[in-house]
Amino acid sequence: MNPLHERRSGILLHPTSLPGPHGHGDLGPEAHEFLRFLARSGQSLWQMLPVVPPGGGDSPYDSPSSFAGSPELVSLRYLVEDGLLDVGQLAAPARLRESVRARYGAAKRFRRKRLRSAFQRFQAGVARHGLEELRERERFWLPDYTLFAALKSEQHQRPWFHWPAELRRREPAALEAARSRLAEEIAYHEFVQLLFDRQWQRLQGHARHLGVLLLGDIPMFVAHDGADVWQHQELFLLDEQGERRGVAGVPPDYFSADGQRWGNPLYDWAKLRDTGYAWWIERLRSNLRRFDAIRLDHFIGFHRYWQIPAHSPSAREGQFVEVPGQDFFSHAQRALGELPFIAEDLGIVTPEVERLRDAFELPGMRVLAFAFAEGAEAYLPHRFNQRCVVYTGTHDNDTMVGFLEASERSTDAAERAQLARQRERALEYAGSDGREAHWDLIRSALGSVANTAIFPIQDVLGLNTEARMNVPGTANGNWGYRLDAGLLSSKVAAKLARLTETYERLPPSLRRDL
Repeated sequence: MNPLHERRSGILLHPTSLPGPHGHGDLGPEAHEFLRFLARSGQSLWQMLPVVPPGGGDSPYDSPSSFAGSPELVSLRYLVEDGLLDVGQLAAPARLRESVRARYGAAKRFRRKRLRSAFQRFQAGVARHGLEELRERERFWLPDYTLFAALKSEQHQRPWFHWPAELRRREPAALEAARSRLAEEIAYHEFVQLLFDRQWQRLQGHARHLGVLLLGDIPMFVAHDGADVWQHQELFLLDEQGERRGVAGVPPDYFSADGQRWGNPLYDWAKLRDTGYAWWIERLRSNLRRFDAIRLDHFIGFHRYWQIPAHSPSAREGQFVEVPGQDFFSHAQRALGELPFIAEDLGIVTPEVERLRDAFELPGMRVLAFAFAEGAEAYLPHRFNQRCVVYTGTHDNDTMVGFLEASERSTDAAERAQLARQRERALEYAGSDGREAHWDLIRSALGSVANTAIFPIQDVLGLNTEARMNVPGTANGNWGYRLDAGLLSSKVAAKLARLTETYERLPPSLRRDL
């Protein structure tokens, strides 16, 4: 049964935000403890951001692969259990052990050194189980991803479209020669994917035992300098040198006079259609092996996308291009069966987008943080229908407390007055005196008719704007939030469980006796 058709609730927290001794969170013991917290608090969904390798600015939405698991999420402590590391190798400097925000650069250097050490033991015959099964299961992408990663090292991290022509064009003889001379480096990247796969299956098994479902996230577009585009150049709008003929973004609107120029390459939907959308369907299938349900980011892009000339510095010169979304989802449904997807339908939602979403019974998103602005009444809980997912906020929003305090931080008088009115509306709607406004707004979401309610952990804990995960349009300082494990108290769990039970969101399969 589609889990999004049942009444339930959950928490949004990316694994890198978990506590842990090595600079940021991972799939280790703290992830399993968080699963137990979810179960105790009556939450049957754990939503994450993409668990692929992070790209520029440590963003999980700008990955060199839309299939691979992130090496940064591999727990070093579990490698001791496998005999691949010694306990003494886990000792980290204080700047990693005590960091209150994720330290990706230092953590990456520390972790990669130990992964290389573990690889040497693996090559000597230690803990090699599961390798052949992984190769067979992930044969669609694994050989080319590991070759791509090895070539990136050999080419000093230059973008693939600046590689020698024979590698850029993927000439068979050049690829065969590269596989031969880079065999050990390819094996290393394959090894890291095996570690991720083992640890993911361990987490997935624990989640199923507890009755907690895992909810993933798929970005609409992929990185230009990534294995997907290099492997499948014919499926993207590129010239003969591999450069983009157009780039993705969104048009100018009330919030941005120039629009947003994201810079991702655009799909050649005609070529995708000729293949039966094989690449996209494999991408969905791969994610559904990891997750019970998936959020489709920028769902509007399945109806039409904003095509910007590659040379244009802003999004002003773009134009809309339609996508065969109905045909695509029909193919996906035939290939995959039920489609447990959330349509991230925020932004300019046209009737055509709504018809596409509803034709495949995909729940849309309603973000409570948007509901108290002028003209945003559609986001108020009493306006919902069952087939939607209500969020107090997302990774791109300020925390709920940060939102309520925004008027106090603003230095512009008009903006300050506008934000104060939004705060007043929010408190009035939730019947809140302001002392525990985050709980009052969580109650409003839980009590709505929406089948699914999800809260960022920052909102459950009542954290202010310093705990915000991402500010769209900014390149630095994002993705660094880390959870203080001491805040996940039995009192918080009990309160959330009571509210969840009151509003009939406790599935019978959830094990809370732990």
